[in-house]
Amino acid sequence: MSPERSPLLGRHGAVPAEAPDQAVPAHYGDPLREQRRLARSTPAAPMLVDLSHLGVVEVTGQDRASWLTTLSSQVLTGLPAGSSAELALLSAQGRLEYVPHAIIGEDRILLIVEPGQEEPLTAFLDSMRFMLRVQVRAAAADWAVVGLRVDPREAAVLAPFLARAGESELPLVWRDPWPGVVPGGTSYAAAAEHPGAQRTWYEALVSRERLPELAGLADADPAPLGWAGLWAAEALRIEEWRPRAAREVDERAIPHELDLMRTAVHLAKGCYKGQETVARVHNLGHPPRRLAFLDLDGSEHTLPALGSPVYAEGGARPVGRVTSAALHHEAGPIALAVLKRSVDPAAALRVVDPGQPGEDGEPVETVYAAAQTVIVDPEAGQVAGRRHREDFLR
Repeated sequence: MSPERSPLLGRHGAVPAEAPDQAVPAHYGDPLREQRRLARSTPAAPMLVDLSHLGVVEVTGQDRASWLTTLSSQVLTGLPAGSSAELALLSAQGRLEYVPHAIIGEDRILLIVEPGQEEPLTAFLDSMRFMLRVQVRAAAADWAVVGLRVDPREAAVLAPFLARAGESELPLVWRDPWPGVVPGGTSYAAAAEHPGAQRTWYEALVSRERLPELAGLADADPAPLGWAGLWAAEALRIEEWRPRAAREVDERAIPHELDLMRTAVHLAKGCYKGQETVARVHNLGHPPRRLAFLDLDGSEHTLPALGSPVYAEGGARPVGRVTSAALHHEAGPIALAVLKRSVDPAAALRVVDPGQPGEDGEPVETVYAAAQTVIVDPEAGQVAGRRHREDFLR
């Protein structure tokens, strides 16, 4: 089922984003200014991003934390109310199926997922309940998600709008752990200094019924808050090397390829579906692909379409594809791409956008020169070493 169309699309200048984000605004008429304001926002004057198209799955019952720990790549047992985590639900082959953002409440756990994933994730979790004391329901009809760069619990203007649960009425807020390495995690990054080191990103649940009221606060004089479109958040995300499930994850993706081992995987936890692949690649092998950051030639004054193939200079076969692209207010045109591990980290790249048909019916191709920065180290993994393979298996 398609996400409900956001009331913020009715605001002056609002332009819908592309699928799967078409239910929320890409921008409100001035995307670069919105991006700058989002990057510099403060608790006293927060800038919000409409993420009301994201799915929300609510898990209640006494066994909720231990049950989700058993099913996922992350440990949720023992996490205090008010904390949050990122986890992965994998296929039997270790492929990424869901990468939920988990909010730990006093009496429930909320999972924020990508557009279109709420119903299938609810159905999957419901099928795995067995005799355990857990209940699962789709909850996006009650709660909408908003994103921001400052802690919403410190923004006084947001206090009446934040969704709360439990006897102490804790606000339901997810804090992005990226690029920190969470307990049990490990970094696959090649760079010693991470451009996302100062990243702050929060996703807060608000009452869906009150979303129009929250939106209207931006029209006050003076306005206590503002709204930035999704393009603004995406540009900052890309510049900070942060993978997103709806963009970087495809049917083959494993956590290692996207550096999600630092935030979504606990290497010391018990058995879960897909763990064999996670352990085998980490201990004995290397991920077959790697996430990379691209600085794009800006002379075309456009961005490549998502999915555009990437070629090594002089090569005739694609070595990867563009997964995210944006115009950054300082860095210019930038992108994330998933490349074959074998691509030389020093190789010059080109991105070829096949384009849309022109007047003659033939596609108009656009070529972008691209300089790559390695995110996931081609040598990451194989921590046990091939020489000790027998010892590892024994």
